[in-house]
Amino acid sequence: MGRYIVKRVFLAVVTIWLVATITFFLMFMIPGGPFLAEKSPSPATLEALNRKYGLDQPVIVQYKNYMLNLLKGELGESIKQRGRTVGDIISRGFKVSARVGGISILVSVLIGVPLGCVAALNRGKWLDNLIMVVATFGIAVPSFVISTVLMLIFSIKLDLLPTYGLTSWQHYIMPVIALSFYPTAYISRLMRTSMLDVLGQDYMRTAKAKGLSQFKMLFKHALRNAILPVVTYLGPLIAYTLTGSFVVEKIFTIPGLGNEFISSITGRDYTMIMGTTIFLASLVIIMNLVVDIAYKIIDPRIKLK
Repeated sequence: MGRYIVKRVFLAVVTIWLVATITFFLMFMIPGGPFLAEKSPSPATLEALNRKYGLDQPVIVQYKNYMLNLLKGELGESIKQRGRTVGDIISRGFKVSARVGGISILVSVLIGVPLGCVAALNRGKWLDNLIMVVATFGIAVPSFVISTVLMLIFSIKLDLLPTYGLTSWQHYIMPVIALSFYPTAYISRLMRTSMLDVLGQDYMRTAKAKGLSQFKMLFKHALRNAILPVVTYLGPLIAYTLTGSFVVEKIFTIPGLGNEFISSITGRDYTMIMGTTIFLASLVIIMNLVVDIAYKIIDPRIKLK
């Protein structure tokens, strides 16, 4: 396993480098700049700003300087948020997104996995049909629609929950529901399909013939194998959710990383765009590596090469 991990780490570094390189040159291909607004600065001011942030140099020189700083672990200073480094902004935003995202992932797994198991055990019955209808609805409806409906019902109509910020536990309810609705639905469908496949295997029929209880068959034999596709899905899901859903954070005015990423794009904050993109790519790669290792722990028969 050690050799496999070293190989994956090397590939991860190469992938991050490719992501950073492509993102860097794409930014400079788009017309405009970070200092152009409705009221553009004077040519002298614009020249001074470009000189301060090194934007007056050729693109290839800027690329070289950025990569050298990246090797030192330096993401630079934000162009729009003066006096703040990209690392500090990401750290602050990620802590907020991680709290909301972590709760959402936990809710998705704790609800989605049991629902998928129940649907599989009641295949073709009304309970299975009901769960699949709800799951299909959850996959089809986008998060901003869920967020709007929740705000309309619980904030405007019932006046029960606050609509913005994260100052109390009540503030987490609607964002968590909005973020977890789609993954819960997807996990339940994924779990149902996987469980049906496992229940049809020979070793499950043997366990049933031995007189094992349905509960023991489900949790000791079936669940461990059926949950593998869910573990695969959790890798990119964790990376995406922990960095924050851009739309949900905007709707509920959550000061998370997703909000910072959108602001950096609209404001053409080059260093912030690079920092958040590299951070997200790194998180996705790390989570995929963790998932592969978790595969081996869950099912020792799997060989990592």
